[in-house]
Amino acid sequence: MTNQSNQTGWNFDNSYSRLPEPFFSKLNPIPVQDPKMVIFNDALATSLGLHGQELQQEEGINVLAGNQVPEGATPLAQAYGGHQFGHFNMLGDGRAILLGEQLTPQGERLDIQLKGPGRTPYSRGGDGRAGLGPMLREYIISEAMHALGIPTTRSLAVVTTGEPVYRETVQEGAILTRVASSHIRVGTFQYAAAWGSKEELTALADYTIKRHYPNVYEDDNRYVSFLKEVIKRQAALITKWQLVGFIHGVMNTDNMTISGETIDYGPCAFMDTYDPGTVFSSIDRQGRYAYGNQPPIGGWNLSRFAETLLPLLHEDEEKAVEIAQDAISIYPELFKSNWLDGMRAKLGLFTKEKEDESLIETLLELMQKHRADFTNTFRGLTLENLQDNPLSENPKFEQWYELWKTRRTRQQQSKEESVQLMKNTNPAIIPRNHRVEEALAAAEDDGNLSVMGKLLGVLSNPYDYEENESTYCTMPDPLGKAYKTFCGT
Repeated sequence: MTNQSNQTGWNFDNSYSRLPEPFFSKLNPIPVQDPKMVIFNDALATSLGLHGQELQQEEGINVLAGNQVPEGATPLAQAYGGHQFGHFNMLGDGRAILLGEQLTPQGERLDIQLKGPGRTPYSRGGDGRAGLGPMLREYIISEAMHALGIPTTRSLAVVTTGEPVYRETVQEGAILTRVASSHIRVGTFQYAAAWGSKEELTALADYTIKRHYPNVYEDDNRYVSFLKEVIKRQAALITKWQLVGFIHGVMNTDNMTISGETIDYGPCAFMDTYDPGTVFSSIDRQGRYAYGNQPPIGGWNLSRFAETLLPLLHEDEEKAVEIAQDAISIYPELFKSNWLDGMRAKLGLFTKEKEDESLIETLLELMQKHRADFTNTFRGLTLENLQDNPLSENPKFEQWYELWKTRRTRQQQSKEESVQLMKNTNPAIIPRNHRVEEALAAAEDDGNLSVMGKLLGVLSNPYDYEENESTYCTMPDPLGKAYKTFCGT
């Protein structure tokens, strides 16, 4: 492979490659036969300082397919461990290669990673490739999450490879270009703690603090401050998931970023009918990562992160454990506070009253009992139109509705301000699972990207109550089979 001239706007630095060698393996992507552009994110490219038109030409496509290494890149696969459904394993980038870190015109440092570029030393017997459907799915969901205001990795492009991928069926091979604040995970720290030296753990921690939490680097105990900051950021992230009914599906510690961005859109989905026990993932047979379990699993994952930092928190192990436990103890309260604030906003409440939690819980209980749609219920409350909602003629809901209307009068803000708060908080549109599948089927089976293009356009303005199309708000056919998602590996 040869470096190309920098007509495309790449401005790489490769600070991760300057960490101790055990954290990665340097290697180039494996070239593919016949790469072709499927979808490209022009707006994201511009924000990255890239020249989108050039990237969609032959040389640019070759970079996004792994056939050429762009100027200044140092391709590598990252090593990490992780608790997968509770069991700890040695993992690593089995089908991803980090090209480098793009320094943007705004002064940001963002990872540019290829997903599906071939085997790495961490592939564990896998082929290192990806199918077109799962890569388009990540593109759709990650961009929808961004539009919803939820911290997330982004998708720059999907290219096909001209080669088949063998899973349950034969699929068209594809490569996704993923953009992230970084790909440092809880699992990266678990790897350092399990197989590295204290010096290597310290190097990783100092690097991560400087990159993501520079405000605490000069603190008396930067590692305690670091732990607390990660806890805050994860509590905020998982709150945002819960408030829109997003189910990650595979909250293993290797899928939990230290930056606080959502990563890995394999078996994820958005909840239709409200039920805390909702699981979509085909591999989550025990419901470990069900919607209602996501907040406590977040705390469990953070406890595993805290364990990795024990040697840095205090030289006395007992004292270190005490410090870690004190830090972790704030998570449940922090999450609940965030969640209550978010739910108040969804109900148009600016102020706090002690009875608010009961008001919220009563609504959710009614929604669960009567199988009401999560998104459409809050959309209906926002528009004061619950005509087609199963709650609409329920006496207990009518009682709740009167209590809610009275509660809204006990604040200085006007009803119009309350409604605007609800519009800013309750999405009118989410990536409904059946709509996502419809778009993927059209793209995979017929090569028709127009369905996906229209869906992406609608999802780019999820809080737009004036222009949204009602067809994208409808629930799936209740007679359809239970929706399942798959990780794509």
